[in-house]
Amino acid sequence: MLKFLKAHQNHIVEDPPFVKFLFTDTRMSVLWLAVRVWLGMQWINSAAGKIGVPGWTENGTALQGYWQHAVAIPETGRPAITFDWYRSFLQSLLDAEAYTWFAKLVAYGELLIGIALIVGAFVGIAAFFGAFMNMNFMLAGSASTNPVLFVVALTLIFAWKNAGYIGADFFLLKWLGTPWGRGRRSTVEKPLGVSSAVAVGD
Repeated sequence: MLKFLKAHQNHIVEDPPFVKFLFTDTRMSVLWLAVRVWLGMQWINSAAGKIGVPGWTENGTALQGYWQHAVAIPETGRPAITFDWYRSFLQSLLDAEAYTWFAKLVAYGELLIGIALIVGAFVGIAAFFGAFMNMNFMLAGSASTNPVLFVVALTLIFAWKNAGYIGADFFLLKWLGTPWGRGRRSTVEKPLGVSSAVAVGD
C-alpha cells in the first residue's frame, strides 16, 4: 500500500467539468448570490426572534429550557437526543449554568452569520458556522428546517471560491488571499531579457 501511494503521490484527481463550473466558475456566482441571501435571511429571521428577548440576551433562561427539554429522558417513547455523549455534553453546560452566556452567543451568532452571508463576506466560513449550529440543533433533537439549512450551507462551503464573488469576498479574497497560495511562486520559460518569476494566482 505504501509503495502504491508513493508511486501515485503526485497524481491529482480532477473534478468533473460540471463540478468545476458549479463551484469555481464566476458565472455561477449569480446562483450562489440567491442561495446565500436566502440562507442569510433565514438566520436573520431566527436571530430577530431572540435578540431583545430577556430569555436569550439577558438571563439565558430560554436556552436553559431548551437544553432541559433536550436532555430529559421520558418514561415512554424515545428521548429527544439519540447520542448519550451529546446529552452528557448539554448536561455539563446546564450544570455549569453556561446558558447565561451561551444564549447570547447563539442569538448574536445567528445575526452575524446572516449578515455575512447576505453581504458575501467570508461566505465559506459563515456557512461553516451556520452548518455547525444546524448540526447542534439536530443533535439536540430539533429537526424543523435545520436539515434543509444544513444541506444549503454545505453547498456554500463547497462554493466558497465563487459564492461571494458578487459581494464582499470579491475584495476580501483578493486582499487576504488564501493561506495555501500566499507567497508561492513558479518559474516559466521566458525569452531572454524577460523576468521568469510569475506569482501563482496573479
